[in-house]
Amino acid sequence: MTKEIRRLSFIVICMFLALFVSTSVIQVVQAQALTGDERNKRTLYDSYDVRRGPIIAGGEQIARSTATNDTYRYQRVYDDSEIWAGITGWFNPALNSATGIEQSMTQELSGLAPTSFLARLNQIVTGKEARGSSIELTLDPDIQRVAYEALTSQGYDGAVVVSDPKTGRILALVSTPGYDANAVASHDGTAANAAANEYAAAEGDPLRNKAIDQLYQPGSTFKLVVAAAALASGDYTMDSTFDNTATYTPKGTTREIGNAPYGTCGGSSSDKVTLADAIKYSCNVPMAQLAIALGDDAIREQAEKFGFNSSFDLPLSTTASTIGTDLDAGQTARLGFGQNQITATPLQVNMYTAAIANGGVEMNPLLVDQVVGDDLSVQKKFEPSEYGTPIDADVAKDVTEMMVSSVAGGAASNARIEGVDVAGKTGTAENGEGDPYTLWFTGFAPADDPEVAVTVMVADGGGQGQSGDGNSIAAPIAKKVMEAVLAQ
Repeated sequence: MTKEIRRLSFIVICMFLALFVSTSVIQVVQAQALTGDERNKRTLYDSYDVRRGPIIAGGEQIARSTATNDTYRYQRVYDDSEIWAGITGWFNPALNSATGIEQSMTQELSGLAPTSFLARLNQIVTGKEARGSSIELTLDPDIQRVAYEALTSQGYDGAVVVSDPKTGRILALVSTPGYDANAVASHDGTAANAAANEYAAAEGDPLRNKAIDQLYQPGSTFKLVVAAAALASGDYTMDSTFDNTATYTPKGTTREIGNAPYGTCGGSSSDKVTLADAIKYSCNVPMAQLAIALGDDAIREQAEKFGFNSSFDLPLSTTASTIGTDLDAGQTARLGFGQNQITATPLQVNMYTAAIANGGVEMNPLLVDQVVGDDLSVQKKFEPSEYGTPIDADVAKDVTEMMVSSVAGGAASNARIEGVDVAGKTGTAENGEGDPYTLWFTGFAPADDPEVAVTVMVADGGGQGQSGDGNSIAAPIAKKVMEAVLAQ
């Protein structure tokens, strides 16, 4: 009898230990993953009883909670929402939906993250109102507004990314057209659904953040990557020359490549053109020749060092920029000026521009500064970090020199700022036959000690179809933004 009792006791102890280990794994090891799982409705239900923390940019609350008398207790309110909605997203318990920072950092905003445990425990013990943590962004409200107004004042659909090259901190992240998150956050489910459906069907796709979640042909802004690949190979310098012809047809192909505007590079009568002048005047023919000579593998390798084929967690999710493989001669030639088998987000273009500005060191993009508890304690701090060193300092210096020349007296002249050396590159990307161009400018200032890197993308030709170009439409927007940053 005693033997059976001991055996049964041993089995009970083993079962208890198994249960203890299992619950410990769930409550400790898997807690964060389970809390963040969108299928875990308990997290959402728990958040109803909490006044969600604000989302803050430069000391301004751009998203906050106010008390209500309905089932959900608190209503999210978004100030100047059309400017910020691409970042904040919305939170709506009535629809069981959230997007943007509201979704990606919902645990912190609800006070349910592991870092919020002590603050939540203190609220329970003291009987204080349950409050979530604040999310403090890197964004500068003044710069965000300047960039937004520069796009919307002309009715442009597009995006602007502004960053500090030395840290990767994002100072502005604009996507137009915007939308009113308050309409989709309404606790009137019918009205909120109608608003969401209206925005989803609206022209310009306002619910998509074009800066980080939409791919475009980068056009001539990609010439910077091709030039970097050439200089990094050791086989080319800024003075390397190419045939200066008005057109070029790669061997084995029948599709002709021409400069824009049509003619020789920079209108020169010389038989040869240097790499420096090809960048300065943004000439397609010499860059196509260079791409053929380098080969698509070398260009792809350089692009991937800059971040192509990778996504980034801001913590907003981003779409990976792409570059094709096993390209034929015609496709490789067009890679030389950012067309055909390549797509990029404005964020990615800004990242490789900032890397050039930062002496070849590329920083990870940083959108959140810190998470702060209701007691003002810093629960989590986000520090700048390096993504890598895609080019060395000498290559970055040479590419910068060519970009400065482009702004001073070349294809990017509309970005000039009096008394400041600006480094820049325009892009006018062709799409389908008859489709409007995608217009670009990317650059940084001051060139010798960069404080800011700015990338502007204007979709749908800026309303001018195939008549506009990057210098006439995108460069002036970048100029306004750079001036605003430098004036601070």
